[in-house]
Amino acid sequence: MAEQRQRALSTSGEALYEILALEKGATHDEIKKSYRKLALKYHPDKNPDNPEAAEKFKEINSAHATLTDLSKRNIYDKYGSLGLYVAEQFGEENVNTYFMLSSWWAKGLFAVCGLLTGCYLCCCLCCCFNCCCGKCRPKAPEGEQQEFCMSPEDLEEQIKNDMERGHFQLQIYINYD
Repeated sequence: MAEQRQRALSTSGEALYEILALEKGATHDEIKKSYRKLALKYHPDKNPDNPEAAEKFKEINSAHATLTDLSKRNIYDKYGSLGLYVAEQFGEENVNTYFMLSSWWAKGLFAVCGLLTGCYLCCCLCCCFNCCCGKCRPKAPEGEQQEFCMSPEDLEEQIKNDMERGHFQLQIYINYD
């Protein structure tokens, strides 16, 4: 059993219907009827000496649980077992987003944007040019106070003096040069 091959995730959404011997798009009543028939046939109490029947019964229960839950069934019909796996990992509300972002055109759009801008995130681009390089940083108008640096000791002394006088106002100037 430990060496049992793990099932591949499908995107067709037909295997659960095959387990219940139904066509894709079966009605709720057809699913219920087929489930009851197969559950009686493969129930472990009716087949105590057959471990394969117990496994088949588990598969039938799993297929029934998925196909009777409207949300899971819609995901399964559209994206297959891979969609159910994504719903389990990221939540049912994020399945469409996951598959949209996994599409070839979304990947292509990210690649083109990255090549055109030289960066994959706009905020990263803004931070790089405004903070690191400083090339696109707006220049201070004439007559305004120039930026200057202050040592931590001087800053600490200024804070103490301002607090003693009763008005504390911290002004921090950053020198980009």
